[in-house]
Amino acid sequence: MRAVIAEDSVLLRIGLVKVLETAGFDVVAEVGDAEAALAAVAEHRPDLAVLDVRMPPGFTDEGVRAALVIRREWPDTALLLLSQYVEERYAADLLSGDTRGVGYLLKERVADVEEFIDALRRVAAGGTALDPQVVSQLLLRRHRDPLERLTRREREVLELMAGGRSNAGIAERLVVSESAVAKHINGILAKLDLPRADADHRRVLAVLRFLGVG
Repeated sequence: MRAVIAEDSVLLRIGLVKVLETAGFDVVAEVGDAEAALAAVAEHRPDLAVLDVRMPPGFTDEGVRAALVIRREWPDTALLLLSQYVEERYAADLLSGDTRGVGYLLKERVADVEEFIDALRRVAAGGTALDPQVVSQLLLRRHRDPLERLTRREREVLELMAGGRSNAGIAERLVVSESAVAKHINGILAKLDLPRADADHRRVLAVLRFLGVG
């Protein structure tokens, strides 16, 4: 797996390079701003791009805008955005389109190397990885039906789905069987009144409904 890193903090960028290399990634470019990130992705066509949300020159949403360009121009490149704080608007912007191979984590997660590497690999493999605090902030905006129909356990399952967990991962986290998880997911899909589609697509629609971006 080949990766590009865009982070303006030199110390954090060095740390990210080390972590990605430990995870088996080949870091083909490391840059400090969004324009250089786009140039690096265009040149190397990496499997994964790790981007800071706020970068020079404006330190606002340069990383998110670069991520949206990458998703449009090079859709095979997975995206992992890092943010110092929970910025739900940027997460919603990123999740409003194709959610395959997308991650949004707080920078403090990098300190838990094992968990961060798991998120890197999951996103690079086409899954999702959303910081629990980001999920919680997005959830605060949701007070409308049909989400209110869900039971407490169904909401827990849906939150873990939003974090990119597989049925097996959800079962392990909640200490229940995979069949129980599948039953909860079927209940969630039914209660959210989602249109008929294949199971994977309905699962993504459920997550987007949960996060308020679908």
